Amino acid sequence: MHTLRFQTTFFSILLALCCCSLAATEAKPRPAPLFAVEKTWEIAEVPAAFPVGFCLLTKGERQFVAYYDAQHRMTVAARTLGSDQWQYKVLPSEVGWDSHNYITLALDNDNHLHLSGNMHCTPLIYFRSAQPWEIETLERIPSMTGLRETRCTYPVFMQSANNQLIFHYRDGSSGNGSEIYNLYDCRSKSWQPLLNKPLIDGEGRMNAYMIGPQLGPDGWFYLGWVWRDTSACETNHDPSCARSRDLINWETLSGDPIALPITINTPNTLIDPIPARGGIINGALRIGFDSRHQPIASYHKFDANGHTQLYVARFEAGQWAPHPVTNWDYRWEFTGGGSIVFEVRVGTVEPWAEGKLSLAYGHAKKGSGLIILDEQTLQPLGTERAPRSYPNEIGRLESTFKGMRVMTTSDKNGADKNGTRYILRWETLTNNRDRKPPEPHPAPSKLRLYKLKQLAAATK
Repeated sequence: MHTLRFQTTFFSILLALCCCSLAATEAKPRPAPLFAVEKTWEIAEVPAAFPVGFCLLTKGERQFVAYYDAQHRMTVAARTLGSDQWQYKVLPSEVGWDSHNYITLALDNDNHLHLSGNMHCTPLIYFRSAQPWEIETLERIPSMTGLRETRCTYPVFMQSANNQLIFHYRDGSSGNGSEIYNLYDCRSKSWQPLLNKPLIDGEGRMNAYMIGPQLGPDGWFYLGWVWRDTSACETNHDPSCARSRDLINWETLSGDPIALPITINTPNTLIDPIPARGGIINGALRIGFDSRHQPIASYHKFDANGHTQLYVARFEAGQWAPHPVTNWDYRWEFTGGGSIVFEVRVGTVEPWAEGKLSLAYGHAKKGSGLIILDEQTLQPLGTERAPRSYPNEIGRLESTFKGMRVMTTSDKNGADKNGTRYILRWETLTNNRDRKPPEPHPAPSKLRLYKLKQLAAATK
């Protein structure tokens, strides 16, 4: 059970935030940039009956969009910046109704395009362009290393500390999986294992659902994960964390070396001993940082009364110190398998103002916004409306079909040096546990690309 792992960003949540402040925080938040839509492109029509993640990648003068078209065919569109002419390439892969099967892109150091996706416990699906930048030369590569490539899920391309292309994915399934990392060599145009074993191994008894690795402001890569025993989402447990300088040698946050693979028995990685059926779900763990670059985990679990609460935990005095930051009277009872609609969402802890931190949240019954925390004690000071830095038209639902929502994806490379940003937007029904929803289905949605120009900075 999982939804669009990282491909659809937390920006989608923030677009819907509408919570009014419940208590004054007297915090002067760091300014948020304001943007206006400079230009819009309609790229294609895409499925609207189920959500699945797309990818947007801009580098240099070239821009790429990977998506499924209205016929569920994997497709790549590309253009040169400054041009309105799009080039299209339909690839020999079709998605069914599974929301796990997002698409992701990367460019290597020689600007060959790499694509992977449409995988949920299936053999590896991977394409690479024979020529730099050219999507017309994308071709299916049947294997990377030939090792553990028959039950792949959650493909991720990332850059190492020295800017080499890395690909990682889960081998196996819910309750029985391992995390595999490969390293790309541009000279030989080939992949090799980054490690001689999985980074995390469920040993046939469980699997890890990961957040990251993400490069922190202190130069360390941080990896957070929750363990899960079966395909049932209520069997998630034990949020954990480790760090690395090079993605090869790993250690606890106390600095103790970790022998790979990481397992449930690896010592001193546990953030909070939450048992199975204790109220944590994969996708509910985030790793943020305070103003001193100390990592802070955010997540949810059941409290002593059985209600769902948000918690933050900072690594202090050699151990993780959890702190509850909500006092809700609501229990989110999630069960079963397949992609579901999240009733509670948690963001990352970030600096807000001097001596204060913010934590974004969304709640089906309690609304959404920012929880303001005292940086020293991590105690909640109140809530604030989440700042809207993007134009309202991006988040405004256009379809009148019942159950539709707005989906967005940010550019993998972020804003350019002039502050220009690009956002993909489309509309779909919500998750339906990866099954075809009952008819009638909504008409295909318009996949639009927005170019946003930064205007100014605001305090609210």
